[in-house]
Amino acid sequence: MHCFPFTLIFLSTLFIFFTFPITLAQQPYIGLATNACPRRGNSNSIRGYTCNGGSANHTCQAYLTFRTQPIYNSVYTISTLLSSDARHLAETMSVSQNTTFETNKLVIVPVQCSCAGEYYQANTSYAFQNTDTPFSIANNTFEGLTTCQALMHENHNPGHLYLGRELTVPLRCACPTKNQTEKGIKYLLSYLVNWGDSISVISEKFGVSCNNTLEANSLSLTKAKIYPFTTLLVPLHDKPSNSQTILQSQPSSTSSSPPPSSSTHQSSNKTWLYVVVGGVFALIVLTAVIFCIHYHKGRKKDDSLSQLTVSESFENQQLGKEMKKGDGKLSEFIHGIAQSFKVYSFEEIQRATNNLNSSSLIKGSVYRGVMNGDLVAIKKTEGDVSKEIQILNKVNHSNVIRLSGVSFNEGQWYLVYEYAANGPLSEWIFFGKFLSWTQRIQIALDVAIGLDYLHSFTSPPHIHKDLKSSNILLDSDFRAKIANLSLARSVKGVDEDDQFLATRNIVGTRGYMAPEYLENGLVSTKLDVYAFGVLMLEILTGKEVAAILAEDNNKNLSGVLSAVLGEERLKEFMDPSLQSNYPFELAMFVFEIIVGCIEKDPASRPSMQEIVPTLSRTMNSSLSWEMSVNISG
Repeated sequence: MHCFPFTLIFLSTLFIFFTFPITLAQQPYIGLATNACPRRGNSNSIRGYTCNGGSANHTCQAYLTFRTQPIYNSVYTISTLLSSDARHLAETMSVSQNTTFETNKLVIVPVQCSCAGEYYQANTSYAFQNTDTPFSIANNTFEGLTTCQALMHENHNPGHLYLGRELTVPLRCACPTKNQTEKGIKYLLSYLVNWGDSISVISEKFGVSCNNTLEANSLSLTKAKIYPFTTLLVPLHDKPSNSQTILQSQPSSTSSSPPPSSSTHQSSNKTWLYVVVGGVFALIVLTAVIFCIHYHKGRKKDDSLSQLTVSESFENQQLGKEMKKGDGKLSEFIHGIAQSFKVYSFEEIQRATNNLNSSSLIKGSVYRGVMNGDLVAIKKTEGDVSKEIQILNKVNHSNVIRLSGVSFNEGQWYLVYEYAANGPLSEWIFFGKFLSWTQRIQIALDVAIGLDYLHSFTSPPHIHKDLKSSNILLDSDFRAKIANLSLARSVKGVDEDDQFLATRNIVGTRGYMAPEYLENGLVSTKLDVYAFGVLMLEILTGKEVAAILAEDNNKNLSGVLSAVLGEERLKEFMDPSLQSNYPFELAMFVFEIIVGCIEKDPASRPSMQEIVPTLSRTMNSSLSWEMSVNISG
């Protein structure tokens, strides 16, 4: 008569046990912690998966995933990079040891995982190259299988990096906990999360239940967001195989029920208990699977982060190849362009540039031409231009260069832009041409207004990502236009909580790149703010930022400017061509704006929306100063 209340208590306890996996001795998912290289400590498994008390083994067979890239695209090179046995890797992938894979192929790599102090790891080694940083090694070369924090902790004197230095690289692996082995889990696979992945997609790929994957990573149904360049532990009952590296097009018809119990030899008087446990567990797992499928569908609709990633560049390359083949995609793309821009024939391009004669060459691959009696700039490029064209199609602003037409011929694109008579700003500030104080402030204000337009008034907002003096063009009135949006990216999809997007595809111009982007791959509108600060510094000094740092023997740009403001070295710091013909107080004020723009902490930098009115007031004051000077003169 007391059996029914006891059963309710038991089922309630079992429900809590299965729906709150974070209470178990599983490994916490790392999240975005990999993108904060200066961070120390073991919170959220930044340095590795912990050898916790719930672990059944201190050494085990584990598996990693790796996506092939140039150089590391064969059994031999991958096994060498990750210190895996080439023979075992070939067996796992069902290929021969001399196999070379196609690019971006997901490869399963077997490793021996051991507990080293606090953390599990499979050690390998890597020879440091001149262009490397701890962040690029962790996220570019090893694709997130290690972290910059783990690299810096593992190697003595991590700041002393030189060509050829042999670094120890701790790879992220783990052994099953005691709780997991009791449930029949034999292996843990460190899966590299890619753009578009979700818990349900990864679980389906390896034939495991969504609930088990959540539990293995101390995640829950309400906290299941995962990020690229991080590892997700996938609990496996059997060894993985090559067939699991490709998601099947049809959803699996098999249920996600737990593995058969290994305790069937126990007495029959406990059979009812297993029936109840199994029934409740199956119900919970079914609910979890349905939730994950629904979550994945919603994620695919809303998640636009893939527009800002390395996978995007792969898609662009593929689009370029398809266009060169002359199939329907090219005509479809050009037809779409024709709705907004004029499509020129190649003969028109030839006539406009005197058959692409060198006498029409402005610089690099940009030609001066005449279309319908108007001067134009024609840029010849071989790569994919779809992204830049799509962005320029949304832009209509006097401070952003205007694209008027396009042409395509034998794999080459020809982009026809409005002509900027006075050319790039770099030609004026670095090569002895004279610009007055008010002209310089007007140029800075024009650029600020253009950036504010890109950040706040395009839909979706965009980051330029390569703002520099050579990408600022001056028209006949010395009004500035932002050019070259080939690296520009949409900021649609940035989480309000996170504020940043993460990427391992670091592109841009050194000196202009913000530290959080260069070191940690973090992308936000504050990248452009930092570059704008550097640009203003060059406008006022007439020197490239590299030369400024070299002269002051100081690698910290903030330190250089603090010295200028603190010791009032402004006169010797300003462009000599101005010959002290500028308002000293306003110059000091502009330098303070620059200092704010290049703050190391991006949150401390002003937005372009804040900078525009400040520079506008500076411009008005400069015009008043210029008028007073002219009257007194």
